[in-house]
Amino acid sequence: MAERAAPLLAPSGEATYDENCPGCKQDQRNRLHPGIPYREFFYVWIVALCSALPISSLYPFLYFMIRDLDIAKREEDIGFYAGFVGSAFMLGRALTSILWGMVADRYGRKPVIIISLLAVIVFNTLFGLSTRYWMAIMTRSFLGALSGLLGPIQAYASEVCRKEHQALGLSIVDTSWAMGLIFGPAIGGFLAQPADKYPNIFSTECLFGRFPYFLPCLCISLFSVGALVVCFWLPETLHMHGESKVENEHINVLEALSNGSNSKGYRGETKQRRLFSDQGLLNNWLLISSIIVYCIFGLQSTAYSEIFSLWSVSNKKYGGLSFSSQEVGMVLAISGISLLVYQLVLFPHIEKHLGPVNLTRAVAALLIPLLASYPFMTELSGFILKLSVNCASSLRSIISSTITVGLNILQNNAVSQHQRGAANGMAVTALSLFKAFAPAGAGILFSWAQNHQGVSILPGDYVVFFILDMVGVVGLLLTFKPFLTQPGKKKTTTNT
Repeated sequence: MAERAAPLLAPSGEATYDENCPGCKQDQRNRLHPGIPYREFFYVWIVALCSALPISSLYPFLYFMIRDLDIAKREEDIGFYAGFVGSAFMLGRALTSILWGMVADRYGRKPVIIISLLAVIVFNTLFGLSTRYWMAIMTRSFLGALSGLLGPIQAYASEVCRKEHQALGLSIVDTSWAMGLIFGPAIGGFLAQPADKYPNIFSTECLFGRFPYFLPCLCISLFSVGALVVCFWLPETLHMHGESKVENEHINVLEALSNGSNSKGYRGETKQRRLFSDQGLLNNWLLISSIIVYCIFGLQSTAYSEIFSLWSVSNKKYGGLSFSSQEVGMVLAISGISLLVYQLVLFPHIEKHLGPVNLTRAVAALLIPLLASYPFMTELSGFILKLSVNCASSLRSIISSTITVGLNILQNNAVSQHQRGAANGMAVTALSLFKAFAPAGAGILFSWAQNHQGVSILPGDYVVFFILDMVGVVGLLLTFKPFLTQPGKKKTTTNT
């Protein structure tokens, strides 16, 4: 196992400190307070949650919204039009994520986070007020294009703490995202069409009766208003020493913050980061390779989410579980709670001992037999079935989150600070493209499986999870050399 890099923020007497630089102030806070920055991590959790809630909240009511917009001439066409609304956000985000990352590297993480929260407040509210199909498409597209939260908040989470707490910071972002994907559908499902569900509280003539999908969007927007207020207490983490010497000053500050006992190890890391900063992002193979693996597992995870939601509620004669929507919601809720406990209690310690690459390989290998077991659950019933599905779903969520955080750590460590926003933006752009394709591909695959369930060899549901497994096998193989190399083990030739 590669020797772990020395802490970036150890004390030193040779500090090059700029009192007007927010990054230097944050480095000094990290040096003086070696513990976990709970307050800053809480702010990160809130902001990351705001980026996930608008994505998932519309799915429980999207079918009914498209029906009420009268765009589909036949009921069979509703899914076709709903797909464009569902993918509009991801396509919009894919077009601008790199740009937002570059802005975050130039002007700071905090301005991008504030602008993105304002976009959520405005366009998510307008989406709930949509009375035309084109309005729903446009508001979702603008929401995605102006939502630059994910990349900068990942960079921010790795910079607001000492290096030994970086894994915890990034895991909080991923946990918040996962919780948003669970709470979002709950908000949309319970609060959409309130006049029909709660006639004693909401009349058909009131605002929420005339706009039946406004209430869940408004609640998420109000939560984002609270997050926007919280942002005013977010400290900026980007080093700003003047345009002509930003990177050199940043390196000097980092070198000055290393102590004598760890100076040799840190000089190696500083040399590696200088090498990364001197080359373009597209020439940084550690970054590019980790993004590719990140996208492959992201494709698998998104396809799994689409397939699980269809497979679990489909009839057992078609290879499903015949679950109700409430039972599926309970499974997802238990998975979310399990993931939260794991990320906060176990993950930082496991990552510290194994490192991000070895941990990613281990859990990716474990995911293969886990997914292969899903089709056999249709033979179970009663308590044993529910216990098996809950355990499998929770374990799958934990594995997927572990892979995501491990690869995020690699991406953030592969670049210098002033490339980190752009690097995360590049990763989000690529991931958004894969996630825009995954639901459509998974839906087509599942539809094919439903029509081939009676085949004696490899029935449809077995083929579905077999293909998911093959995607995971490809991702696992790409975590090994020569494709993906661990930081510190890469052999480079430089002139000294």
